[in-house]
Amino acid sequence: MCSWKIFHGNKTKPHSVPEWPDTPPWRRFSNHQQQQSNEKGTSFVITDDNVIETVNAAIHLRRPILLTGKPGTGKTSLAYAIAYELELEEVLVWPINTRTTLQDGLYYYDAIARLQDAQLENAQPDIGHYIRLGALGTAMYPSDKPRVLLIDEIDKSDMDLPNDLLNLFEEGKFEIPELSRLVKNKKNKNQEEKNRIQEIVEVQTHDGDWKQVPRGEIICRQFPIVIMTSNAERDFPIPFKRRCLSLTMKQPERTQLTKIIQSHFQLDPKKKLHKDIETLIAKFLELRDDDKKELATDQLLNAVFMLSGEQRKPTKQEKERLMNLLFTPLTETGDF
Repeated sequence: MCSWKIFHGNKTKPHSVPEWPDTPPWRRFSNHQQQQSNEKGTSFVITDDNVIETVNAAIHLRRPILLTGKPGTGKTSLAYAIAYELELEEVLVWPINTRTTLQDGLYYYDAIARLQDAQLENAQPDIGHYIRLGALGTAMYPSDKPRVLLIDEIDKSDMDLPNDLLNLFEEGKFEIPELSRLVKNKKNKNQEEKNRIQEIVEVQTHDGDWKQVPRGEIICRQFPIVIMTSNAERDFPIPFKRRCLSLTMKQPERTQLTKIIQSHFQLDPKKKLHKDIETLIAKFLELRDDDKKELATDQLLNAVFMLSGEQRKPTKQEKERLMNLLFTPLTETGDF
């Protein structure tokens, strides 16, 4: 039985690692990005029928979902579960911070690179090579099937972004001025110059494809399935909330936690969990239900992976220290 420790903190005795430990199933990466990305949804466990009904209502009504809940309740996993089950393209992820603007989500235009290339080549390069759609812009691009767009932690945005999003979702289209100006200025050119001006320009999407943009406009055909996550750190304007479907993810209880563990570790649901896992679930619930502490479900998954595997045999004292480490409340820094 091999020791679970790889790093020993001994600088005088460097050593190679003949065999690296197994990777947690939810931390495995692949070159097949789309397949790997959407398969994150395979381990998501629905713990509330209201979640299913809200998603279906959002699809029919073409409305975004404002999804709140404590960390670790599966807010981001829901987006991947939708894309996986409905066999849609890769989930588009747009992380939000305090400096994020609507422009960041729509597209990026690298004017400096275009100018440098034009000077070097002594010619005007194709402008489409310097425009890349963001996650939001790609989600709005016309397609036969909707894209799943995850706007992560929208409550961290500045005050203007929700209203800007509201206008975009209501209009269902946006303009790329750098492209539309080419067409608008066409009437002032002579015939030779007019023939050189492209009314349809190819630009790169957020996920690396190339798409044609006619006349500098992107008009939505199938409204995306929009999941906007929030940790309830702020409130939103009433007009914004009125045009969203609100959903709160509940914290999973013992039965749901059991299903989540079985799903993540591919355990037989007909068999009882190992007693070590049952002990971890009980300890997790005891700590989580303390009003002064806050724990996320992925902390329990980490503990199960580290403390219940056959290949890792920490001592009793090491197990206690690891449990304290892995079950550190999110509101604390930890002192081990």
